[in-house]
Amino acid sequence: MAFLAIHNVHKSYGKHEVLKGVTLNVERHEVVCLIGGSGSGKSTLLRCVNALEGINSGEIRIDGDTVTGAGVDLNRLRRDVGIVFQGYNLFPHMPMLENVTLAPTWVGGLSKTEARARALQLLDLVNMKDKAEAYPDMLSGGQQQRIAIVRTLAMQPRVILLDEITAALDPELVGDVLEIVRELARTGLTMLLATHEMGFAKEVAGQVCFLHNGSILERGSARQIFEDPQEERTQQFLSRVVKSGRL
Repeated sequence: MAFLAIHNVHKSYGKHEVLKGVTLNVERHEVVCLIGGSGSGKSTLLRCVNALEGINSGEIRIDGDTVTGAGVDLNRLRRDVGIVFQGYNLFPHMPMLENVTLAPTWVGGLSKTEARARALQLLDLVNMKDKAEAYPDMLSGGQQQRIAIVRTLAMQPRVILLDEITAALDPELVGDVLEIVRELARTGLTMLLATHEMGFAKEVAGQVCFLHNGSILERGSARQIFEDPQEERTQQFLSRVVKSGRL
């Protein structure tokens, strides 16, 4: 069984069905990119994996354990499955070090000393150690997003979900954030990410899934999807991407 197994997941808001029987397997240490237009279901799928949204039917398993339905330990799930959003969602009244250490101490059970040591190590990893005492409004968008990634990594998740993490950034800041994700991919972290950065997806993904109208219309290796897509709708989408200069 796959490390992260999403089976026949349906999600509706009232009469509007957002996910229409999505099935997806992500192996341990694999990087899977979700691509597709706005409203295709990418973000909703990520939120379902993290149980920020409940599903109407189907099942999601992590390492064989069901993480959907009644009785799921949400604190444990969110220790195992971290998520980084488009918005940075940092606590504005806390300096960066406190933003990073809060969850490991309150949820993860680390001592303040242990949490601080881990946080400083991670901040150093993303070249942000010198900003440990800075507040969010003192940092650029790219710096804040790097802190948001570090905050998620501080919980040592087994899976990390990335939801269009460069969408809110100025173009010149995108590269710094994507380089951090490249490094995480090289370390073998299991990642499922929704992205509009097609060149980046082509570079890092082991598997690419094209979503359309709440379903995975086409999936394959990055090379197959970007160089030889089979579905007409995938071809149309990528043609527009190429014309816009994003691939």
